[in-house]
This record gives sequence, C-alpha cells and structure tokens, in this order.
Amino acid sequence: MPRISVIIATRNRSSLLPRAVKSARAAGNDLEIVIVDDASEDQTAAVCAKWSASSDIRYVRSKARLGVGGARNVGLISSTAPYVTFLDDDDVRLPGSLDKQVKRLEEAPAAGMIYGKAWYGDDHCEPTGSSYPEVCLEGDLFWELLVWNFIPCPTVVFRRTCLKRLGLLEEEAQGVEDWDLWVRIAEVYPVIAIDEPVAIWRQPTGSSDQFTAQSEKLHRLAYGLFRHRWLKLPRAMEAGPAQRRKTARAFSTRVSQQLFWEGASNLKSKRLRNFTSVALASARFNPIGLGKAILSQAWSELRR
Repeated sequence: MPRISVIIATRNRSSLLPRAVKSARAAGNDLEIVIVDDASEDQTAAVCAKWSASSDIRYVRSKARLGVGGARNVGLISSTAPYVTFLDDDDVRLPGSLDKQVKRLEEAPAAGMIYGKAWYGDDHCEPTGSSYPEVCLEGDLFWELLVWNFIPCPTVVFRRTCLKRLGLLEEEAQGVEDWDLWVRIAEVYPVIAIDEPVAIWRQPTGSSDQFTAQSEKLHRLAYGLFRHRWLKLPRAMEAGPAQRRKTARAFSTRVSQQLFWEGASNLKSKRLRNFTSVALASARFNPIGLGKAILSQAWSELRR
C-alpha cells in the first residue's frame, strides 16, 4: 500500500505534465501518483502512455469536462493512500517535501492537515525569490480561513480520514474548491504547518490560461460560499450573530483590499477592461471604503 497519494488533475498541458510528475516522485517515497485527464484534446494521453508500465502512476481519463474540482474528486476516489495531496500540472513539488510533511503529520495525530510555504514561480515555474505566506499559522485556524485563504494548495497534505467525515470537494466552486475544503477541515481539526517552502506555485497571469487569473470571478465564488455555506457551518452558527457579523466585515474588507491592489496593478499596466471589472467588484464588497479608493486612484492616473 502506498503512503501518499499525489493527485494531478490535468487538461491540455502535455508539455508541462512531465515536470510535475518528476517533482512529485522526488518529493517522497511510497507514492502513488494519480493523473486525472480532464478530457484533454492535446497529446496528454500519449504522454501518459509512456508511464503505463510504471507501478507508481495511475492514469484516469474523463471523456467529458469535469473541471478541476470534479477531476480532483475522481482522483480522490481512485486513490488509496492514507495521506493525500493535490499538485497542479504546472506546479512543482520540492525534493523530500512530502516525506517531511507526512512525518510531521504522523507526530500530530489530532491534526487534519499540514501546509507550508510556496515559492512564487515565473511562467517556467522557476522561483522568483519570494514565497507565500510570510508566516505559517498553526492550531485552530477556522476563523482565519473564513476570512482569507492563506494556504497554497500545492503545499497541503491532509488525512484521507478527513474525507470520510467531511465529504469530497465542492465541484461547483471551481477555483476555490480547495479553500472550501481547508475551511471544512479547520472547523473540526487543528492545522499544523512547516515554516519553509515545499512547492513552487506558478503565478497566474492574464495570458497563462489559469482560472486563478480571473480574480473577480474567484472572489465572487468565494463570497457565495462564505454567505451560503461557511457561515452556516455548525461552528459558525454556534458562535452567534455577533461573531458572524464581525467575520463578514473582515471578509469583505480583506477581499476589497486584494481587489484594490489588483485594480491598481491593472490600471498601471493600462489593462482598463480588467481594471473596470475589479473596481466594480471592489465597490460591491466595500462601496464606501476601498471602492472609492480605486476610483480616486483611477482619476489620478488619468490626469497624468
């Protein structure tokens, strides 16, 4: 039986996939790598056929588009190891990182998951010199995660037993389905961390064909989950309306701050369509505060 399941959901990235697989193999021992091909139309099937004789790789192909959440759920159902991690096809795991994290998780039997830092990577997934998050929080992170997702997906290892209690990923929340899982795990389990980079996260750009580059849509999806699901979790309901209102204000402020900086970046780069979308989204979250700040900055830039 393998000890760690590495689930790689992929679509139309046959040129990037081998790099991800190679990094997973170097990250730990006793692995099973489950590649879920989300109805690719390129050479992904041919690339994966080269691994057909490899005992550590399982290839599953979907005939219809499932989305990231659906593909990952197929991987979860198809995998068997007691510890699970997700790796995007354009990201990289650092050598030995999975073994190190699983060892820490085994030493903390009450914890449901462990995460670490991720190097920001360029378009070729080479480290750019900075990592995220600055500080790795540990312990009871439920309320912190309700406000902001500071946990990079490719750095997380979680116990399969969490899924038996909490269920699979929310497939309708494409792009934030990992955040939703972290929230649900943190509601009932402590979270531990390793305060060092364990992966390289290829940063999304407007031309990188990554859903995470569409920040306004992601924030809208997260807001829907926050209002209609997260605030109705048992622990949030038990905390009372005052705590929920406080958390809702913190969520809106944090999202507005993020959208403010993204709007400023778009304006500086003369991406006016993107700026308009982000500015309107920020105004919806915080119309009096940071929405006005973005419009004020826009006026200053246009007067130059």
